[in-house]
Amino acid sequence: MGEKHKVRFEPVGVEIEVDEDQTILRAAAEQGVMLMHGCKEGQCASCKSFILDGDDVEHDRYSTFALPDYEKEEGFTLLCRAHAYEDLTIELLNYDEEMIHSGLPIQQARVQVVSKDRVTHDMRHLVVRLIEPRTLKFFPGQYVDFAIPGKDETRSFSMANTSSGPDGLLEFVIRIYPGGLFSQFLDTEVAVGDQLEITGPFGVFTLRDAPGADLVFVGGGAGMAPILALLRSMAERGIDRKATFYYGARRRQDLCFTEELAELAGKLPGFRYVPALSEPDEGEDWAGEVGLITDVVRRLERDLIGADAYVCGPPPMVEAAIELLPVLGVAEKRIFYDKFTTTGEAEDR
Repeated sequence: MGEKHKVRFEPVGVEIEVDEDQTILRAAAEQGVMLMHGCKEGQCASCKSFILDGDDVEHDRYSTFALPDYEKEEGFTLLCRAHAYEDLTIELLNYDEEMIHSGLPIQQARVQVVSKDRVTHDMRHLVVRLIEPRTLKFFPGQYVDFAIPGKDETRSFSMANTSSGPDGLLEFVIRIYPGGLFSQFLDTEVAVGDQLEITGPFGVFTLRDAPGADLVFVGGGAGMAPILALLRSMAERGIDRKATFYYGARRRQDLCFTEELAELAGKLPGFRYVPALSEPDEGEDWAGEVGLITDVVRRLERDLIGADAYVCGPPPMVEAAIELLPVLGVAEKRIFYDKFTTTGEAEDR
């Protein structure tokens, strides 16, 4: 372990200790401080902040799309890649004050594979059971990191269930990428009964308490997992807010969890599921929406003033939704999103 330094976050007035060997984001998470973040790999800019005082900071490798050189020179930083080598004061540019103190302890756990069923041609429904510890506390919508045997790298995947429960089960929806460091391993090597290592929980894609606000969910691909977790949580808690889930897929065969979503519509009186196909097969028996999912939202939603929006899926879809939703009336601070990153051998959560 290296030397420890104090890092103070403004304007929330929270102070933590950070070891030089840790990133600032990881140190905050371990101390129960839930800072806004996404990929943890220096690619999505969700944790971008500004250094008010102190300059002895070093960064692990990151994308200059997330932190251009000129911004770094001005004092901006990515908390997920930044190491403090002196005391710092940092201004949080993106934060949720009601959540900042609600962090859960990060745990390392060993899990055993229960099943890995195919839900579409390129997505798997992975179910694992906790072995040690037997339970893992997390908020619906959060994710964990999976260690890859024989590698120093990890990959992040969102839980689709709401808690580990008495049976200790965790559910994931994972898209398979050719050459994907974890997904290819999952598809070709992992078998029922195998054991894997996970660490978590991480993430801030959790349902905010706003009883009077309508909800709009926009998802695609493996973005199904955390949104499904939020919808399941709403059903369990009896939350009756008006909610619409727009889910984009290429073809009908790319849709999944259709029956459960129909059941949720029966349990949640204000809930509507709107799937859309961007490239339906010619002659396919499809009477639903056609087009990019953001175009469908634009066509069907005229006034979203006062609504909360949750967006999860591939970066192009998330970026298009983040641009569209304020035009339709959603306040920017009420748009919550998980942007999946794919770089080289990385894959969507």
